Parts: sequence; C-alpha cells; structure tokens
Amino acid sequence: MNYPAFPLYPGKYALPAVPDPSEHAAYVRLREPAATLADLDGVVLTYQQHVMHYACSRYWNRQLEGWVRGELRVLEYRSRILGICGGFGLGAPMAALVLEQLGALGATRVITVGTAASLQRELRAGEIVVCDRALRDEGVSHHYLGPAPYAMPSSDLTDHLARILRARTTEVRRGAGWSTDAPYRETAAEVAHYGAADVLTADMEAAAVFAVAEHRNIDAAAVFAVADSLVDRRARQNSPVTRNALHVALEAALVALGDTARASQRPGDEALR
Repeated sequence: MNYPAFPLYPGKYALPAVPDPSEHAAYVRLREPAATLADLDGVVLTYQQHVMHYACSRYWNRQLEGWVRGELRVLEYRSRILGICGGFGLGAPMAALVLEQLGALGATRVITVGTAASLQRELRAGEIVVCDRALRDEGVSHHYLGPAPYAMPSSDLTDHLARILRARTTEVRRGAGWSTDAPYRETAAEVAHYGAADVLTADMEAAAVFAVAEHRNIDAAAVFAVADSLVDRRARQNSPVTRNALHVALEAALVALGDTARASQRPGDEALR
C-alpha cells in the first residue's frame, strides 16, 4: 500500500485548526482574569530540572501555578522581568504544546536551552552550540510549516545570543542541528550522513520550537550544551562540564532576551513596567 507524504492530509499546515491555543488562555483567565505574559521580556524553555533550580537559587522569582503545562516562573534578571519554564518533559510535542500556551498568554520571545548529542568527532561534552537551523526529522513541524528540510529560528535573536556566548566562552560553535523524535533510533548511517553535511548536533525539540514560533510570530532561538556523542559513542553522563555549560547557556539566554526586549521597546514603555 502506498502512503502519502507526511502529514497524511495534504497541505494541512495552511488550514485553520479546530482547537486554538486562545482557548487555553481563556481557561487560565477564568481563575486569574489578569493573567498575561505580554509584559515579560522573554521566556527560557529548559528540559533539565537543575537548570531551573540554578535560576531559582540565584534570582528573585515567583511561580505562576497552572498557567502552562509544567513549571513556569517569572524572575528578575538585571532589571528585566523574564520567564523560565521547565518540568514539562522532553520532545517536540511537549515543547510545541508549551510554546503554544506561552504564546497564547502573550509571550513573544523564547530561547530553548537544553542538551544535545554531537555528530562531529571534535565536538566534545561541555561545548556549547547555537542552533541556526534545524533539520525537520520530527513530526510536529510538518503540521505548522510547508515542506522544507529546515526550520529556522529568529536571525536577530540567534545572532545576538551567539555574540553574547562568544564573549563569555571560547567553547562555542554555531550551525545546524538534527531534530528527531526517536532518540533510540538514531542510526550509524544517519549520523555519518548528517555529520558529513556539517550538521553539528542531534536534539529532540528545536525544529518544532522554530516551526511553532514562525507560525505564531514568536521570536525563537536555541542553544545546546553537548552531553554525549553519536560518532564515537559515549553515553550521556552526569558530567559537571555539561551542567556548567547549561548554566552558561542559561545566563546568555537571559541576557539575550533582555537585550532584544530593550532594543525593541517603544519610547514610554518603561514607564508601564
């Protein structure tokens, strides 16, 4: 039997959906009528709980309970008010769901901070990679964007994030990532193929985050700390260098979101904060 290309229904990315994320925002506002994230300078998505703990231990913060799936906190960083969201699980579907909910409540800038596996022999654990395009080997992005090999982040936010990281550490690379839904089905043939095409890392969320962000007019970027290798296979370990790299990436993401919010602020906006 011949099956059509994915997604199964042709051209569905251009069709309106029945459910809408505004329904989620309306549900939250039944309990908290003033609920909004429009006054935040941006939100960091994170997948490792120790990154959330690190942020909460260093900066004033408060939890917005029940606003989105997972744990959402607002924190004060260098006089800017930012969000950090985690505890919602791994993978493209969960990242997309949370981003939809954040966007429906008014978030307009997001940086995803997580770990990835290396596809390049010289790229080692603890190095940081800014993802400037993501191969769409997951399912979610194809429901949001038309056929294309890559999903793209915000160029301005990505450029600024890369500049901040390069000013802080020499262990920074920038390039393509491979987003896949099946981490236990990453084959040697794929690793060799994508590695030869200069793809740097494998992750599970970036393509979906970029696709949802483009569809919803949200500025998005992604940064990874390398945790393991798919080339000369080294399994993931609880490495201090990876943890430290994630903390560096988080700090850079907070700076980048605050800076880009300041640059886009209209005269008089500061008085409203």
